[in-house]
Amino acid sequence: MKSLARLILPAALLLSSVALPAAPAPAGKVEPQTLGSRRLWIYTPPGYDAAATTPYDLMLAFDGEEYLEDIPLPKILDGLLAAKKAPPFVAVLIDNGSGAQRIADLGNRASFADSLAEEVLPFVRRGWNVTHDPLRTVVTGSSAGGLAAAFAAFRHPELFGVVVSQSGAFWRGAEASNDPPYEWLTAQYAAAPRKDVRLFLEVGAKETRGALGGAAPSILEANRRLHDALARKGYRVTYFEVPDGQHAPEFWKQRLPAALEAAAREKP
Repeated sequence: MKSLARLILPAALLLSSVALPAAPAPAGKVEPQTLGSRRLWIYTPPGYDAAATTPYDLMLAFDGEEYLEDIPLPKILDGLLAAKKAPPFVAVLIDNGSGAQRIADLGNRASFADSLAEEVLPFVRRGWNVTHDPLRTVVTGSSAGGLAAAFAAFRHPELFGVVVSQSGAFWRGAEASNDPPYEWLTAQYAAAPRKDVRLFLEVGAKETRGALGGAAPSILEANRRLHDALARKGYRVTYFEVPDGQHAPEFWKQRLPAALEAAAREKP
């Protein structure tokens, strides 16, 4: 059984492993797309070659508009590539709306995870030169998006083999429910046979306020318990608990490069 010890690093040390180039990195391209009624943005790296023999690593990110503006994922991927900290990715930034609409997508919703498998991935594979290897396919998000990333990999491990979750809202119940039993996905991972999925979880140590006004577990508590359940099950799980981290995009923006570098570095 793997150790349940958690890796708790000062924020400065966590971020120090990703020294992105001081000069502006060559920029990839972002193309807006629509798939049915849903907006997508497709990022291709600098020098993207649609005819390349080796297909590109693939990344899906939820809350796509936020990952264009507040958490600039394309620029982060440009910098990681220029610094040789990660391979070239094609990234799909997926719009999930806001409020109840967003939670209807991201709150452990089976129909949304299935739409990724049955609609989004086929669309991307028809139009771009991307891998079919789940262990080169990263799904990422923050808060409810981090929860959705771990749920998508649980439901479709044959497609999504790498999870990068920032402050995942793992306190939630099943199918976008605000009702107990809480931490539903943790119970699912604990009860099911282990899947071939690698998970990178990070959470701020200041995320201690209970959800729903204290009626549900805090983000920090829920992340700790998910980590422990995964470790007991034998998953390859990397966990960072950042002492100064809080539940806000400005913190996720600072921490995302290190999380993506770790995911790229720890390949099988």
